Amino acid sequence: MARFPELEKKRVMITGAASGIGYATAERFANEGAEIFLVDRDAAALDKAAGGHANFAGSFVADVASEDDVKRSFKAMDDLLGGIDVLVSNAGISVRSDFVDISYEQWKKVMDINLGGMFLTSKEAAIRMKAQKSGVILMTASSNGTEGHRWYADYNASKAGVILLAKTMALELAPLVRVNCVCPGYVLTPMQRAEYTDEMLAATNEGIPMKRHAEPEEIGALYAFLASDDAKYITGADIRIDGGETAGLFSV
Repeated sequence: MARFPELEKKRVMITGAASGIGYATAERFANEGAEIFLVDRDAAALDKAAGGHANFAGSFVADVASEDDVKRSFKAMDDLLGGIDVLVSNAGISVRSDFVDISYEQWKKVMDINLGGMFLTSKEAAIRMKAQKSGVILMTASSNGTEGHRWYADYNASKAGVILLAKTMALELAPLVRVNCVCPGYVLTPMQRAEYTDEMLAATNEGIPMKRHAEPEEIGALYAFLASDDAKYITGADIRIDGGETAGLFSV
C-alpha cells in the first residue's frame, strides 16, 4: 500500500539492487508507484530481480567502482526514463579481516566500491538534478562509520567517508537537492548471512537492545520516507537505524 503518493512516477535508481537492502528498497519504492531502475554488478541476480515487480522499469549491469560503467548506467536510465529524481546509492561490500591481515589490494577494493562508487553515482545524479533544480540523493553508510568496530577497518573507514561525503554534498547542493545517508546497524541480508554463522548471529543479537537484526524492508521504509515530502526539511543528515546498538553501553 502506498503511503507517499508524491513518489508515484518518480524515477528512482537503486544500486546494489539485486538483493538485500537494495532489493527491499526497490520493492518499497515500486509499491509507492515509482519507476525503478535497478543497477547491480551481478548479471544473473539482476536478471532475476528485474522481473520482481511491474514498476521495475529497467536494469543495467554495472560495477559502481568503474566510472565508465556508472556513466553508461545513467545514460541508459536517461534513454529509458528521461532522467532521475531519486538516487539510492547502496552498493557495497565488506570483508571480515583482522587489521594486520588486510592487504592493500583488499583495502583499495573496499574503498573503490563503498566510497568511490558513492562518489561516482552521486556525481552523475547531482549533475542531472542541478540542471532540473530538484532531486534527492540517498546513500547507504553504516553504524560502522560512526564508531570503531573490530575486524572491519577498511569497511569502517569507507563508511565514515560516505557520511562526510553526504554532508558536504548537502551543503553544496542545497536548497534544490537534498542529500542524506542512512546508517544501518546489523541487517539480515545475504551478505551478512554469508559472513556469520548461526552462533555468531545469536551472539550479535544479544548485544543489540532490540535483540535482533533489522529486516531489509525496514531500511527500505526509511529510504522511502527520506525521499518523500514528509522529509523535505531533512538534508545533510546521517540517520542511524540500528536497534539502539550505538546509543550507548548496553548490558544484557
